[in-house]
Amino acid sequence: MHLHLAGWNDFWATSFSKFTALDLRPARVLAQHRHAYTLWTESGEADAEVAGALLYRAAPDELPAVGDWVAVRQYSADDLAIISEVLPRKTKFSRKVSGPAAAEQVIAANVDVLFMVCGLDHDYNLRRLERYLVAADQSGASPVVVLNKADLCGDVGSRIEEVRQIARDIPVLAISAAGGDSSNLPSVAETLLPLIPAGQTAALVGSSGAGKSTIVNQLLGTAAQATQPTRSTDGRGRHTTTHRELFFLSNGGLVLDNPGIRELQLCTQVSASGGESAQSAVDQAFPEIETLAAECLFRDCSHSAEPDCAVRQALESGEIDDARWRSYQKLRRELRHAAAQIDPNLRRTEKERWKKLCKGVKRNQKRT
Repeated sequence: MHLHLAGWNDFWATSFSKFTALDLRPARVLAQHRHAYTLWTESGEADAEVAGALLYRAAPDELPAVGDWVAVRQYSADDLAIISEVLPRKTKFSRKVSGPAAAEQVIAANVDVLFMVCGLDHDYNLRRLERYLVAADQSGASPVVVLNKADLCGDVGSRIEEVRQIARDIPVLAISAAGGDSSNLPSVAETLLPLIPAGQTAALVGSSGAGKSTIVNQLLGTAAQATQPTRSTDGRGRHTTTHRELFFLSNGGLVLDNPGIRELQLCTQVSASGGESAQSAVDQAFPEIETLAAECLFRDCSHSAEPDCAVRQALESGEIDDARWRSYQKLRRELRHAAAQIDPNLRRTEKERWKKLCKGVKRNQKRT
């Protein structure tokens, strides 16, 4: 009965069946504090750590993350649980780790609904939101754009329309988590709770200061998460939430609060649910560009100097916004570079491509 509170169902029971004979028990990761974990087990909450064998053989993205279902060894409710296995994930929201390494960091696992929170103050940034939409397409979860701090915006309707232009058919909701009754908007609970039915898990992602922890407090009906106001000088948020944690909601759903994400670099891996690869996710996030690219004269058109390029014509006529086009190019370059770090053949191809480009530049310089 306790496991069902954390979303346990027939799918997870089937996935776990191969571990039953090994005297392992199912549990879900509620929180992570460096190398220590808090789990939800058949007996309730339990502290846990990862088994040495799992640490030795698993890649960083294969280690337990908040939201994961795991197989643990625990002889009594008071014992420290040892995480021996991580069950295959249904969904995952992840990013490339900061720096030159090509490793993947899983931010939220087995999430059904992904709330991408953006503040309608200094946090509002369409280009950053495009990046989140690509990562959301990759995750396998159902994305929802949440525009918080509507009480601070003079024209909420225009902002909603701008976001809908890039979000396609993804729901866009405007709320005011800390606005009170003066915002003339439905409460956070009325707006978001129906999207997290019993047994479902939602995660909130966004930059620091977007209001994620305030939203969690409103959903819980209590100040479970500490919050801070944004800086008055530039509207930048402060890292208040320091770890990821799952909370139980009164309606039977669960919500995962995350620290603010300062840098969301895209991963090249395919999603846990077998959904979009990163490159396909970029194409899905910019459908108007992909539609026009199919009309170009050349199939491998680079949209730079080729004749009869439908994309260049759309840019010149204003059909495609120039800032959106630059964002599209940037994300594709980023993914190409990330893929080259993993694939030696692609890295060799990219190196040869740059050599040819440099030689071409040198030849043009000599002619002039």
